[in-house]
Parts: sequence; C-alpha cells; structure tokens
Amino acid sequence: MDNINNTLINISNLKQYSVFKSLTNSELEELIQENNCNSYKKGQIIYHEGNRVKGFYCVYSGIIKIFKTGIEGKEQIIRFAKAGDIIGYRSVLSGENVCTSAKVNEDALLCFIKSDALFSLLRKNPQFAIDLLKLVSNELGEANVFITEIAQKSVKERLAETIIYLKDSFGIDKENYLNIIITREELANIIGTATESVIRLLSDFKNEKLIEIKGRKIKLLNIGALQKIASIYDRS
Repeated sequence: MDNINNTLINISNLKQYSVFKSLTNSELEELIQENNCNSYKKGQIIYHEGNRVKGFYCVYSGIIKIFKTGIEGKEQIIRFAKAGDIIGYRSVLSGENVCTSAKVNEDALLCFIKSDALFSLLRKNPQFAIDLLKLVSNELGEANVFITEIAQKSVKERLAETIIYLKDSFGIDKENYLNIIITREELANIIGTATESVIRLLSDFKNEKLIEIKGRKIKLLNIGALQKIASIYDRS
C-alpha cells in the first residue's frame, strides 16, 4: 500500500456513480478525504474475512475481487468491484466483522471511508441514505438469484451467464475482448465448479465459435448465442 499523489484523485468524478449522485462536492470531500486514498498492487489483500474494521473502501480505479474462503481454503468469488463501487460497507452498517475477503485483481486506487463519516452523512442527507439502502437491496437480490442459479442451472449455463455478467460489468474493447483479465480458476470459483470443467467448457465454446481465447483474455464472438445458453434476456 502506498500513499498517492493527490493530483491523481478527483473526488467529484465519483458523483457519476449512483450511490454518490446525491452528494454535493463538499459532502463527498467530507466522506472521502484525499489523505485516506492509497494505491494497491495486484495480489494485495485489502481485508480478511472475520476482521473487525473501522470503515470501508471506495474503489477509485482498478478491480477488486470479493470472496469467501470455504472448505480446504477454496475461494468462492462473490463479485468483482470496479471504479465507483464500495466494499466492506455492510459490516460497518451492521457493526459486525467483515464476512468476506477483498484482494486486488488489477492495480487499484482505494479511498478509506471512516465509519463516523458515513453515519454523519447518513443522518444529514436522507437521499444518500435511500441510495445506500437501494444498493444493499440490489446486492441482496443478486445474492438470491445466485443461490437459485447454483441450484437450478447447469455448469454450462452458469459459465455463459458469468461471461455475459463480466461483459455487462466491465465492458469489451474494440476487438470484443472482455475488459477484465480472469483465470480459469477464478471462473470456476465464481460458478462453483472444478477448474477442469471450466477449461473443458471454454474449449467447447471456442469450438462452437462463441468465443476466442488469447492467454487469459476472452473475446466474445457471439453474444446472442451465449445469452441463449444462459437463458437470459438480451442486455445489449
């Protein structure tokens, strides 16, 4: 972790993200102080499952992997957080230890938000409180969907849906490659299966001309077909 040059942070840019949209520039500066912003390298742990925390983090740039550790140390990836997302906040709201771990997936700038600053702003800005409540509700809804799909969808369907989720969350470049580098093991940890199964299915998708693979990069060739496999509606 390294303190960063304040010129790298323009806090007002965060107003483009839904959870911060109701805040004034002064309220944003009250919530996120530049001297609490630091750079993190790929592989660094931000916090461990079970830790007691005195605040949470806003992702200014980069990608953070949020996961739980299961039997024999196997990771279950909950989600990937990107610019504008906040992580660890539910533990602050509940007063409990964090129930997940956070690890840097791509070099990141994170701003630490103290619990006192959050609660002060929640009391002063009702719309911010409502926006945060919506965020909690949305994440709970996504968790319910995930539980249902783990039980009812095949591994092939879950893999196709995960690829579409990554496209929707991080976008694709001009050559249709996902804007996130992800390993086969991480894909397996998202959908709850063995790495070998993911490798085999990715090979099947490649043979079916649905994707191309270049190292850890995935290029989408037929988004519609992937959506059909995943049994999801058109999100384009």
